[in-house]
This record gives sequence, C-alpha cells and structure tokens, in this order.
Amino acid sequence: MYNSNKEELEILKYWDEHQIFEKSVSERPEDKPYVFYDGPPFATGLPHYGHMVASLIKDVVPRYFTMRGFRVERRWGWDCHGLPVENIIEKDLNLNSRKDILDYGIDKFNQACRATVLKYAEEWKKTIKRMGRWVDMENDYKTMDISYMESVWWVFRSLWDKGLVYKGHKAMHICPHCVTPLSNFEVTQGYKDIKDISVTAKFKIVDNEEKHRILGEKLTGANLYILAWTTTPWTLPGNVLLAVNREVDYDLILNKDDQSYYILASSRLPVVMKDKVEGADFEVIGKYAGSALEGLSYEPLFPYFKDTENAFRVVSGDFVTTEEGTGVVHIAPAFGEDDYALGKTEGIPLVQHVTMEGKFTDEVVDFAGQDVKPKDDHTKADVEIIKYLAKEGKLFSKEKLEHSYPHCWRCDTPLLNYATTSWFVSVSKIKEELLKNNAKTSWVPAHVKDGRFGLWLEGARDWAISRNRYWGTPLPVWENEDGEALCVGSVKELEELTSETVTDLHKDFVDNLEITKDGEIYRRIPEVLDCWFESGAMPYGQMHYPFENKDKFEHGFPAEFIAEGQDQTRGWFYTLHILATALTKADHPVIVPSGGMSADKYGVPAFKNIIVNGIVLAEDGKKMSKRLKNYPEPGLVLEKYGADAMRYYLVTSPIMEAELLNFSEAGVREVYSKLINTLWNVVEFYNLFKEDASGVPGTSEHVLDRWVLAKLQVLIKDVTSGLEGYKLVGASRPILDFVTELSQWYVRRSRDRFKGDDKEDKAKALATLNQVLLALSKLMAPFTPFIAEKIYQEVGGEKESVHLEMWPEVDEKLKEDGVLEDMKLVQKIVEAGHFLRKEAGIPVRQVLSSLEVPECRLKEEQYFSIIAEELNLKTIVSVLVSEHRIEKILEHTQGQLRIALDIEITPELKKEGLVREIVRTINQLRKNMKLTIADRVVVEYETAGGDLQEVFQDNGEEIKKSVLATELHSGIVGEEPVEVGGQPVKIKLTVV
Repeated sequence: MYNSNKEELEILKYWDEHQIFEKSVSERPEDKPYVFYDGPPFATGLPHYGHMVASLIKDVVPRYFTMRGFRVERRWGWDCHGLPVENIIEKDLNLNSRKDILDYGIDKFNQACRATVLKYAEEWKKTIKRMGRWVDMENDYKTMDISYMESVWWVFRSLWDKGLVYKGHKAMHICPHCVTPLSNFEVTQGYKDIKDISVTAKFKIVDNEEKHRILGEKLTGANLYILAWTTTPWTLPGNVLLAVNREVDYDLILNKDDQSYYILASSRLPVVMKDKVEGADFEVIGKYAGSALEGLSYEPLFPYFKDTENAFRVVSGDFVTTEEGTGVVHIAPAFGEDDYALGKTEGIPLVQHVTMEGKFTDEVVDFAGQDVKPKDDHTKADVEIIKYLAKEGKLFSKEKLEHSYPHCWRCDTPLLNYATTSWFVSVSKIKEELLKNNAKTSWVPAHVKDGRFGLWLEGARDWAISRNRYWGTPLPVWENEDGEALCVGSVKELEELTSETVTDLHKDFVDNLEITKDGEIYRRIPEVLDCWFESGAMPYGQMHYPFENKDKFEHGFPAEFIAEGQDQTRGWFYTLHILATALTKADHPVIVPSGGMSADKYGVPAFKNIIVNGIVLAEDGKKMSKRLKNYPEPGLVLEKYGADAMRYYLVTSPIMEAELLNFSEAGVREVYSKLINTLWNVVEFYNLFKEDASGVPGTSEHVLDRWVLAKLQVLIKDVTSGLEGYKLVGASRPILDFVTELSQWYVRRSRDRFKGDDKEDKAKALATLNQVLLALSKLMAPFTPFIAEKIYQEVGGEKESVHLEMWPEVDEKLKEDGVLEDMKLVQKIVEAGHFLRKEAGIPVRQVLSSLEVPECRLKEEQYFSIIAEELNLKTIVSVLVSEHRIEKILEHTQGQLRIALDIEITPELKKEGLVREIVRTINQLRKNMKLTIADRVVVEYETAGGDLQEVFQDNGEEIKKSVLATELHSGIVGEEPVEVGGQPVKIKLTVV
C-alpha cells in the first residue's frame, strides 16, 4: 500500500531543500507573465474545507500555466481590517458598546486588533503547505501595511476626482452592535428565517369634516379608523404618515363587535377579517378609491412626536401593494428606503426615534433606552409596543409570523433599516460599463456570469463604503467647519499638507493630523472604509500601485484568473469589478493596461477568467459544525489518505462548478484506493523490470503498446482542453479512467510480456510503460503534485522536478483511432465472454476450448490472442456464429455482436485448469510471504493422489517457471491443506 503521508512529507522536504517552487517561477521568462489575484483570507480563524477548495483551485491553475511556460508569481495576502477582527477584540476585552470602545481608547483598541490579526497565521501556513499549494507566504502582503493602505487611498482619490464618490443621507441597513451601516451586498449574506410578531394597528380619524365625508352626517360621532399592518412594531413610535395606493379599492366596514368603522383594501378583507363572518360580525357599507382617502388626517399613534410638521395624514405611494397586510402602509421615514423617500417628498422633518446603537431615544419616554431588536430576544421590544397599543385601544390584531430577516454577517445581530449619513460610490453612474465589462469575462460555471452575477449588476445600487468603526483604512477626507472637503491621495501629499512625517495611516494616527489651507483648519472625518473596498483594491494594494511596480502591474492587468466561492459574486468579485471599471473607463482613465486586454471606452474588468466554487457541507447535508462534530478533521484525513487523494476528490467533484458538496471521507478513501494506490502499484510493477527498459519509445508494433499510447494522446488532449477552458472537473476526471485502464487492461494483459523471455518485446513494453508514466506524471502534476513528483523521479524524469517540466503535447504519430476502436471491440467481446462464463458457472481459471465471434474488423492475430488469454481459451474462431449452447447478444456500433462459447470441459482441459489453480495458489502463498521476483523457492506438496497428483507430476516444469521455483517435489508436508479444484492439497514453500 502506498504510504501517502510519509511520501508526501518527504516530497515537501525535497521541494524545500531544492527550492523547486522558487525555480518554477524564476526559470520562466519575466516577459511572459501569467497573473492571478488571490483574495486575502482572515487569519483570525483556522482554515477549513472551504478554504482548501479555494486554495486547490488557486494551485491547480498556476501549476498548469507554469508548465505551459508562463511566469506565475503567487503572493499570499492577509485581510487584516474590519468587523471580524473588531468583534473578536470586543469579546476579548469585554467591550459591549461604542462608548466602551471610546472609553478604552481607540489607539489601544487598534493595537489590540493589530496584535490579533495574524493569530492563526502559522496554522494557515502549515495547512496550505500540507495541501501542496505553492504560494509565497513569507513575502506576504497585509491590508494593514502602510503601502497597501496608501494604494487604497489612491483608489479612493481617483474615484473622488472622477466624481464617483459622494456623501449622502439614505435609508440603509445598520448593525446596532457594530454601530455602522452595511453595504447592500453585505446585507444579502446574513438573512435568516426568524419568528416575529406582526401588528395591525388602528389609526383614528379625528377631524369631523373628514369623518363626515367618509361616514356621512349621521355617523360623524362614530369611531373611524384606518388599519395599517407592520412586521416591525418597534418602528410605530416613529410613524408620521399612512400610505395608500391611488389605484386600489378600499372598503369601509362596520365592525359590529365595537360599532366602529374601519378602512382597508377590499382585496385584503378576507384575510384581515378571517375570524369574522360578514352579516354577523362585520358589514361592508362603502367602497372608495385610494385617491379618495388622500388628505385624511389621523391621531398620532404615540404622543412623542405629535407636533411634527406636515405629519399624521394619508398620502399615496406607488410602492403600496395588496400582497400582504391591509393595503395601507405605515410610514416611518427614518426606517426604510420607500419611507425615507416619501417623507422627503411630503416635507416631513426626519423623526429618528432610535439611536444608531439600536435603542429608543429619550423622547420615546415609555421605552427610552430599550433595545429595539435585541440579539438575544428580538421580539422583546415589539411585545412592549403591543402591550402599549392594547392598553390604549389602538391594537386591532397581532399575529406570529416566520420570515427572512437580515442579520449582521459578522456579529449576527439583527439589522435595522435606518436612515443615516454615509459615503457612497456612484455605482449607478457606471452600470452600463459594468455590464459591458462583464461580457468580456469567462466564467465557470458559465451560467453565473449572466445569472447570479449579471443580474446583481443590473440591479446594483450605489455602494455605501464608509463605516463608523476604528480598525480599518480611514477615509482620506478632511473637512472644515463649513463642510468643505479635501481628499488626500498619498502619504507624500499628507506630509506636505500637514508638515508631519507619516509612518502610519490608521485612524488613531491620522485623526491627530490637521490640515491648514487658506486660513481654514481641516480635520479628518471619523469614518473608515468598508473592508470590502480594501479587498476590491487588492490588485493595486498588493503591488503598491501606482507608487511602485507601475509598468509591471499595467502589463499584467487585468488578471488572467481569479477564483473564490459563489458568495463572492456579491462580495469580492463585485468590488473588484466596480473598482477596475471605474479606474479604467474612458473619462480620464487612471490605469492604462498594456498587456493582453486593451481598454475600450468602457474600460476593462479586473479579471478575464474566473472559477466559482460551491460550498462544502457535512456528509449529512448540514453545515459543518465543530459542536456537532459532523465532519472529519482535515488534518486527520490528510494523514490517512494524503493531500493528493483529498485534492483529486475535490477537483473532480461538482463543487468546482458552484455546486454543493456533502463531504465524504469515504470518497477520499475511494480516490486513494482507485487512483493513488492503483497507480503506485503500476509503478512498482514497472520497477520490478525497469532494468530491461532499453526499448525506444513509440516504436513497438504490439497492439497493446499502440493502443495505450493512442489512449495517452486522447488523455493529453482532454486534460489540456479542460485546463485551457478552466473546467477542472472535465480536465481531471479522465485521468482516473485512464489509470484504471492502464492498470486493469494494459499492465494486466502485458504481464507475460514483462516476465517473458522475448527480450525485444519486453524492452518495447517497458519503454512504452515508461513513456506513459512519464507523460502521466506531467498531466497529473497540477492536480496531484506529490505522486506526480514521485512517479517522475521513479521513471527517470530528466529535470529536477516534474513541476519544472513543460506540458506534454499530443504526438500526432501516435494517434490511432483505428486501434482505439478495435480495442474497444476486443473489450466488449471479453466482457460478453466473462458474462457467458458466469452464466455457465465456469471460473476463468478453467481453460475452455473456443469462442466463436463473427467476422469483424479485428484482423490482427494479436487481438485474438488478447481475447483468448483474457478468457482462458484455446482458440478464437472468427466465423458467422451459428446457434450454440450458450450465447449472448451484445450491442455494438457495427450492429449486433453475437458470440458463442464452447463450455465442454474435456479431461485435458480440466487438467489445464488445475495447473492454473496450482500456480495461482502458490503465487498467493508467495505474496503472503512478501517475496519478490528475485526470491526463488523450493515447492513441496502433498496430495491424496488422483488427477491432482498427476497434474503436479506431468506439468512440473511449467509450474516451476510460473512460480519462480528451483525445485518441485512431492513429500510429507506439515501444513494446513488448501483447496485446489475442489481437492485438498498441502503446499510448503522454502526460500532458497
């Protein structure tokens, strides 16, 4: 058995000692670069199977293009900033609020963040190396480096100069724990199904003239309410308007329970009044168009903001639907995009009754300081609001519901849709360019390009890029007291403006720097950049562009290739695409690519080719959970079966095409058995005879040699085609099929040639196998780099490493479609023959006289020899097959293939079968004794006489030759008997 763990660790040592990775880069020409971008991970957590999948893709492709002659530099990066790190420090230091952080000190807080960002860096290095990935982790870049941050500032300044950055006040999702807004694509990452409480509230019409218009003069004294529904009761204290749809019909109903009148959409009546029966509990007494309800005024639901100007009236809104609720929408402009826009249109002062920390303000007297959506009990505030409404007679109904609600993608706190100030990138201004540049890219799987990613681009909104946080790249904006702003684009510029030496760009440093210009003092605004902005800027930041490496960067931009999980279609892929398009589009491009893709008026994308991987789940289809222990530890799986088995299992799975994968250790074990161990057994078999491998490759006329070399050309073509198209599944799967046929057909059918006395044929067979194994080591190198290296060394590769080799090309002289078709027919005949033997209950060890096959395209005698040897037959008769005792019909491309097997076992045939069984039994004993072909033995046997004794005596020389024995004789043997041909026999082997 191949000891993967031991062999792979030795190969890792070999690579290190001989600097093979470094040579694979330095030996390729600098003027032939292949650029790929590696999205930086956080080192605040340990690597898992998902990271392994992404790393595998990022290793396979660069290894391939290195062997194609390209210089593929691979530099590791670390994502250092943002909420993931801050949340860890908050927990470690027991900082539970924004005030706690400010009291602790931003400088000390940032120092703590800096100290923890690379907490698990060594574990990452160990895992990445053990997986066989080649990447420079010593010369790594970090998003917290001043060089990286300076490039981020340059990107921001470039967008600023292009008019693509602005400060705006909008409704967006905020995290009350992190006290910062989130971008729309961050919000999409955190939706969860939760149980909430919905409320239908009673908004009372109090103006008598308005009541008279609706109810008539006689009913002016009755109570009249408009019913509005919400799934966020905590927003009701901030209500200032009710919205109806002008085109919708609304019913006026009498509720006979309390003799009050209610207004709601006609189509919603059956749902809202589902517990009542018309004619008994309520009655429809009127119908109005939504436009007729406009202008009605109502009593504030809560008293806290009752003096708000222009408020507490009914207005129209096109966004109002009758799909749910009452057809009337309660409007709190501080919460929700539609609410905010309508409030602004109607001239309503912004009522903000909740703080950024998610607590009711002091104005909300009855609930002041309470969390509106607490993480540990998200309905707590809603319950208190409902109790208040019930007490005040303003609650019509309440109902539990389950719906999808956004949570913070990092700290898991329920988000609030909240109107606040943020800085934005004007994505809407460049939407056409984004779509045009997406068309220039190639995706695997292809449907993601115009599907998940393309649709996201079509609906893209302006990107909120500022965060009210601390550990991140500060926005390089300084403002004076009048709100006039300066944007700084480099360290040098900041030093010139402040007359200070700048050694750090973090908030705790640059916030102390003031700029004086024209007698005005400018101070930096408090926000930091969204860490996704930093990620999108990684092509520039990792090379400190444009301050260094300008020509090199532009010659390799856009990247040839990137890869990440499908969640990054709304993350890293998106931000890369936005920034690259913005920086290269026609109006004053700040990057002019000089490599393979020239910018047109739309600019260029950040990448040309992309592989999107799916998600790894536990074997039961659930999320992998350390608590549940529902998956095997990666380190243990690698130790058991090796990285090659893990890599091939993953690279041939649907996860390479954005599908889900239920990870199975048994699947890795199967790859180890069927591919790794099987292939190694072929190599070990070759090694037994390799001293005789003196033949010239490609000169053999034997059909098995011609066939396997023709198969090899097909494999080279298929693997190359798959890799060129970045279709890793299609590139890798044919390898296992080839190895299976190499072992189970070519080597098995060639064993007698390797062991035989025909030196010329033996040399040619060995030369052929050497040629195949050498090419196979190169084809497997990107996918299974360890065993590829091992095989390359074993079969005499000329270079220091297979990974310094050039990629194999198809040899047109060895392509023989006819041989492939002929051998396919041979295999089908053999398959049918085995079926017939099984039907007759005759084991293959028993020689049979003949098999009849129809006259067909098989003209070479070697094909018939293969069939005869495989099926243990005396002869193959090529005739028009007549009716026979046992037969099988086998479909074939040339028509129906009818074969017939002669199953009569004559005494002579029986004896030949016994010879086969004796040889098999003795060779099994040799195997159990772990003997090699160099070991010769003396065979002693004891039988009960009869035909078995006779077979030993009459076929002694043949048996000795087949089992590598010097002597074979009968005697008294004190061994346990074994069964041969249904008869007991005792056999003893003594090594000479």
